[in-house]
Amino acid sequence: MRRPGGAAREGERTERRAVRSAKPARSARSARRVVRAVAVALLLTGVTAGCTDRPTTHHKPGTSHKEASGSTGRLLDTKDEDGNRYREVAAEGAPSVEEFAARPGDDGWELALTVRNFRFTPDSVGGAALPGRGYARLYVDGKPAGRVYGKHHHIPEIFVPDRSHRLTVRLYADDHTVWAVGGAPVEQTITVSHPDGQSTPPDDAPDVSPDKPSKPAEPAVDRTLKITIDGKQVDPAPGRIEVKKGDRIRLTVTSDRADTLHVHGYDKEADLAAGRPASLTFTADRTGLFEVETHGSGLLLTQLVVR
Repeated sequence: MRRPGGAAREGERTERRAVRSAKPARSARSARRVVRAVAVALLLTGVTAGCTDRPTTHHKPGTSHKEASGSTGRLLDTKDEDGNRYREVAAEGAPSVEEFAARPGDDGWELALTVRNFRFTPDSVGGAALPGRGYARLYVDGKPAGRVYGKHHHIPEIFVPDRSHRLTVRLYADDHTVWAVGGAPVEQTITVSHPDGQSTPPDDAPDVSPDKPSKPAEPAVDRTLKITIDGKQVDPAPGRIEVKKGDRIRLTVTSDRADTLHVHGYDKEADLAAGRPASLTFTADRTGLFEVETHGSGLLLTQLVVR
């Protein structure tokens, strides 16, 4: 026979055992939550350290070029005609243009540059300012005439139609700051003259010298690509187009805004005026995969596969 109140005491003992058994379970769950929280914190810390321990060549979405700039050199208050600040570096080991030459070519002039302590990085333009990297800007008689993304560059004849011109190339960092030494931009200027020593006549001018041999006809175009840009839309949609090595390619692009057309690998480019078709013709004399894009809006237009 149980004593009076035995059932109540037995119930209390059962309740205490249940409480004791529940405590380890709650403790285990709490421990797991703490471990997960610490792991997440360590992961985030590692990601942050990875982003800040080394410079990046492309800025994060939502930040400007200046915010992405590295600590290379010292920014000066001096600016170029577009408002880009000068980036002062020490003379020793500074980027420089050693040689700058130009010769007449098809439909314009062919430029050849020899640079020192400098590397052209067209795929990183818009990123951080890294030592000795970037691109160049070309000026004809002090007026902007496009960007230069390699040691060889073509100037359309429309920019140099007259007898004599002053050509200037100036080196820029990827974040569009101007490389400078001693407060002066890193650049070089040369003077070019038209081969015949005269101004180039307009296309519709009458031929007043019949005995003069006619200009040889241009090689036939093997492939014409027509592309239209409307905002962020490219028509036809970007894809890969196969051509044969040696083919003459003509790109005709119509953009709804002013921009610059550029063929990577061939370092060919053309200015795009808003609403007006612009053509760029070249010979596909290199094999490989080459992207065609706009540099202002950063749109991929197509990819050329040359076999």
